[in-house]
Amino acid sequence: MSTVQRPRRAAVGLAALAVAAVVTTLIVGRWVPADRRLVWWHPEIVIALFWTPVAALLLRHRPGLRVGWLMLVAGVSASCYLLALNLGPLLEIHGLAGAAFLLWLGRWLWAIDTFALTLVLPLIFPDGRLVSRWFAPVLLAAFAVPLIVCVHLTVDPGARRFHNGVSVYPFQDIPWPISATILGTLALSVVSILVRFARSAPDVRRQIAWVVYPGVIAQTIIYVGESTPIGDPIRNITIAAVPICVAIAITRYRLYDIDLVVSRTLVYAGLVVVITGVYFALVGAVSIVVADHGPLTGLAGAIAAGAVFEPARRRLQRAVDRLLHGERDPYRIADRLNRTLQTISDPAAALAAAASTARRALHATGVVMEVLDRDGQLLAVEEGDLGDRPQLIPLVWHGEPVGRLMFGVTRAPDARLAGILARNLAELANATRLALDVQRSRERLLRAREEERRRLRRDLHDGLGPTLASLAMTVDAARITLKTDPAAVDPLLEHLRTTMGRTIGDIRELVYGLRPPALDDLGLTGAIRALGGVVANGDGPLVDVQVEGDLDDLPAATEVAAYRIVQEALTNVHRHARADRATVRLLVNGDLHLSVGDDGIGLPERARSGVGMSSMRERAAELGGTCTVEPGPGGGTLVRARLPLNGALN
Repeated sequence: MSTVQRPRRAAVGLAALAVAAVVTTLIVGRWVPADRRLVWWHPEIVIALFWTPVAALLLRHRPGLRVGWLMLVAGVSASCYLLALNLGPLLEIHGLAGAAFLLWLGRWLWAIDTFALTLVLPLIFPDGRLVSRWFAPVLLAAFAVPLIVCVHLTVDPGARRFHNGVSVYPFQDIPWPISATILGTLALSVVSILVRFARSAPDVRRQIAWVVYPGVIAQTIIYVGESTPIGDPIRNITIAAVPICVAIAITRYRLYDIDLVVSRTLVYAGLVVVITGVYFALVGAVSIVVADHGPLTGLAGAIAAGAVFEPARRRLQRAVDRLLHGERDPYRIADRLNRTLQTISDPAAALAAAASTARRALHATGVVMEVLDRDGQLLAVEEGDLGDRPQLIPLVWHGEPVGRLMFGVTRAPDARLAGILARNLAELANATRLALDVQRSRERLLRAREEERRRLRRDLHDGLGPTLASLAMTVDAARITLKTDPAAVDPLLEHLRTTMGRTIGDIRELVYGLRPPALDDLGLTGAIRALGGVVANGDGPLVDVQVEGDLDDLPAATEVAAYRIVQEALTNVHRHARADRATVRLLVNGDLHLSVGDDGIGLPERARSGVGMSSMRERAAELGGTCTVEPGPGGGTLVRARLPLNGALN
């Protein structure tokens, strides 16, 4: 037999033994006098018949489940207690051996199942471990309580009383150290549940809620029953409900919505308190003023209670929802998200804060927020565990997909909340894209500027500098030779003239790299028309340049940016578009608006930004403008740029 099968069979065997002990007890009870016979509605019968089969079922699927073994031990202990209650008196009546031992067990054995389920189970549910090492002394006290009760009832058997056949252990009559130990341990067990609930993920919180809801009711009834006689059907129903809820909490907690039940219970319990308080307070106040009008006071109280009912219900429902789920008002969540983001400048930190807010708002086990920037790179932040079947919300800004939100939940989210949250997150995703674009553009511009400076330094130091030094040496040689051999000076001067011509060409190239000479010679309009003529040569497309507005007084930086953007766009048209015609439009309307469209094959399906596209965007971003590359309305590709004129450097 495998090590896994052995615990499973042991659990099933113990559960069967407990049920058999209950049946034997009821059969033996037929020969026990009625005044000493076990009553059939005894709570331990419910524990043995309900808790042990449920524990065996859980242990068949999860043999190492400590909660299951605790439930099984409690059920077997309850069955042994039941057997002792009937078998002990029967042996005593017939004078058989073992009667005294069974009667002694019948005095206190109930304490094992009672206090194991009410003190130990809350400390280790649902994973079998303590929520913190600080609760280890509480667990020791919980295990010690049955031993304390055993010693007490051995010394003072009369401390336990009976009501309607069921034992009662009144806390107000037993020594106060014992009462304080039991009730103090119970209070700390409840604190352990609250701490675990606060620290746990949503899945574990739902598991705890499944047990806490019936468990609190059952414990209240049981502990009240230790001091005050209560109705047996109510007690037994609550005791039987707890193991069923434990099984659901461990195996099927996702299928049923315990939050709704808890919410409604808290709301209507609160309503009972509020309405009752309002009614009696108003009845008392009115009766003082009009003491002789009894019906009038009752009518006034009823009217006031009715008027208070609906506002009180709404406020209580909102408070309970916030307690169970956190903030559920989508506009409050959006406002909190916006206020949080206003204090954050880093895009990654902003996404992390948004993911955290989305997780709390959607009551999710985990959240992943992804943003796709314009260069095709993915920025993602993750918080928590998505689970096996995460849900997905696309983030769309003005019809353009900018990212997506994936989250794992134990139930379907509120559609209205998810929709409003998605719109706010889409705004954030787009802002993050823009921030990343600006940040990367600045980095590229800085690198490009430093590379340009390095190139100029290298060209001046390695090219122009030695050339000028060579010219100076040639001049000196010519002066010396002129005195001794005038005929030999002519070749030196010819070499000097050739070198100077080459140097002038190098200087022109350096100057052209800083600012295209065509801008100074022809102006922006003429320079762009010249570009169009160059592109149209040979097999290139025809280029039509259209200008609206005055381009003569544009800032120098704007002219260079516009020229370079058009130059790069026309180069792409010539190399990749397979177009017959291209149109360049320039419009001055507060800002400089330019566009380059073609009738070519258009953008590929999975277009990635190359160096040229990035360069166009960076030149526009450097001036505070924008540049987009998108499919043209009639086909082909359309490059559009907006270059601000206010604030541009001349």
